[in-house]
Amino acid sequence: MIEKKYDYQMKEEKIIERIISDGNADINHMILPKNSGLPVHNSNSNVYMIIVRGVLTISLNEHSPAKYQKGNIISIPFDIKMNVYNEDDGILEFFVVKSPSPQNYSK
Repeated sequence: MIEKKYDYQMKEEKIIERIISDGNADINHMILPKNSGLPVHNSNSNVYMIIVRGVLTISLNEHSPAKYQKGNIISIPFDIKMNVYNEDDGILEFFVVKSPSPQNYSK
């Protein structure tokens, strides 16, 4: 078998899971119920957020928050301060693709 299959959870509760981290790219899957979010942090690679359900609110560096919804893909450069959260009623679900893999950046 040439291909490799990866699974991700399909729930309604908060989930932050790493699906792939193979040195080429990292792919994470996240589900955030209303009024939950990620810790404020700096992007550790080029980050692509693919929103598949709900509305994502994000504040980058010291800019005002912006909202993105299902069907949007957000591109964020390396080393940007990010505050990601769900302040809307529905469940927020999205994938994060990091390329190149953060392990390729110098510490």
